[in-house]
Amino acid sequence: MLENTERTELSTLGEFGLIKHLTQFIEIANESTVKGVGDDAAVIDYKGKKTVVSTDMLVEGVHFDLAYMPLKHLGYKAVSVNVSDIYAMNAVPRQITISLAISSRFSVEAVEELYSGMMLACHKYKVDIVGGDTTSSKSGLIISITALGEAEENDLVYRTTAKEGDLLCVTGDLGAAYVGLQLLEREKRIFMESPGVQPDLEGNDYIIERQLKPEARKDIPVLLQKLDVKPTAMIDVSDGLASEILHLCTGSETGCNLYEEKIPIDPAAYNTAREFNLDPTVCALSGGEDYELLFTIDQSDFPKIKANPDITVIGHMTHKKDGVNLISKAGTSVALTAQGWDSLLKK
Repeated sequence: MLENTERTELSTLGEFGLIKHLTQFIEIANESTVKGVGDDAAVIDYKGKKTVVSTDMLVEGVHFDLAYMPLKHLGYKAVSVNVSDIYAMNAVPRQITISLAISSRFSVEAVEELYSGMMLACHKYKVDIVGGDTTSSKSGLIISITALGEAEENDLVYRTTAKEGDLLCVTGDLGAAYVGLQLLEREKRIFMESPGVQPDLEGNDYIIERQLKPEARKDIPVLLQKLDVKPTAMIDVSDGLASEILHLCTGSETGCNLYEEKIPIDPAAYNTAREFNLDPTVCALSGGEDYELLFTIDQSDFPKIKANPDITVIGHMTHKKDGVNLISKAGTSVALTAQGWDSLLKK
């Protein structure tokens, strides 16, 4: 992307001029992209494979705060959270469309910065931008991305096919994104009260990056294939571990026992949560935006994954009548409830 410190009003380019300006840098990377940007519709040829489609929307003031979210990071995150849904189907993302609603307070250079983050993510995940839309907004910035992916029919994994006795697994660690958000919100409040005070973020790189620049787990489907393990069900952790477990159980008509002591929490997230007088387990259960993959496997596959440092077995699926339960570190069982992110609930 062009680097320019000047400000160019969006009105100087207009809608079609802006589209031409942003999309001139797009390079097609996938053979399945027959026709990308520049016509009434994209043309995609998956040659008999199944097409997977997912859409996510990010709204300023609801999903992100530009007081501490750099536009380039926002663009990267917008793509990451969308392709994460494709990986959660055990599919490979290939194309995305991008729609933007932009208010007049943004300059061409600002939108270009946003787009540069999107293109950086597209390069990371090897996806093509093949279309979209732009329009004006009276309420800030709105980003809507549709991701398209491909998979062989036998490779697809749904959230509705877990079985009683399956092991519940999760990748990476949980809760860091939520703790990072709390830190950023605290520094914003301090700055609003004392504008001359610089934010104190030293030593918190990991939890801040987990919030501002999450990575979709493109490595996990590849790893599982190498290990000859096909999940029996899978979902990405976008709204909190508890919420996603309940989605799996509802869809698969099973119960679950989740063991608190098994939930992977990074030391930086654990310690910072304590500084905020937060329970690290609650941050993992209800925080959201981790974008790790939560999946179930047949017990016979346990030897294949047990030595992998990036996969943790955190529970097992039970009969539906047994309910969905959290087994605490003290050994007590409590019903698991979803208190994760819900943008439609009043805050």
